[in-house]
Amino acid sequence: MPVKIRLQRHGKKGKPFYWVVAADSRAKRDGRFLEKIGTYNPNTNPATIDLDVDGAVKWLQNGAQPTDTARAILSYKGALLKNHLAGGVKKGALTEEQAEAKFNAWLEGKAAKVAGKADGLAKAEADAKAKALEAEKAVNEARIAAAVPATDSEDAAVAETGADSEE
Repeated sequence: MPVKIRLQRHGKKGKPFYWVVAADSRAKRDGRFLEKIGTYNPNTNPATIDLDVDGAVKWLQNGAQPTDTARAILSYKGALLKNHLAGGVKKGALTEEQAEAKFNAWLEGKAAKVAGKADGLAKAEADAKAKALEAEKAVNEARIAAAVPATDSEDAAVAETGADSEE
C-alpha cells in the first residue's frame, strides 16, 4: 500500500486549515487517513505549524512519500533533517547523542529565526500605527489652525467696526 504524507483541508471557505496526515495514496484528499501527524494554519503570520516530528520520521522511514507542500512543512519543522540524521546513525557515521545535539542546535536556530520574524512584524505594525497617529495629529493641527484664524479675523473686524462707531 503506497503511503503519502499530505495535507487534508479543513476550515471554511476562504479560511483554510489543514491536517498533515499519512494516508493511502488512493484515498480521497479529505477522506480516510492512517494517522494524523500535525496541523498547519496558513491564516496566521507566520503560519502556525504543529507537527509530531517523531511520528513524521517514523512514516518517512517506513517509505511514505511527502507531497511538495508537505515536504516543505516537514523541512520547516526539521522532520526531514531528523530523518537524515537517523540514517547517519544507522550507517554508523555518527552517534545518537551527536545526532540529537545537531538536531537540537538546528531547532534553537530555527526558533530564534521565527521569533525574529515575529518581532519584526510586531515592530513594523507598531511603526505603522505610530506613523498613522502622527499623520492624524498633523491633520487635526491643520484643521485647528485653519479654524482659529477665521475667528480671529472676525473678532478683529468686529473690533474695528466697533472702534469706527465710537468716533
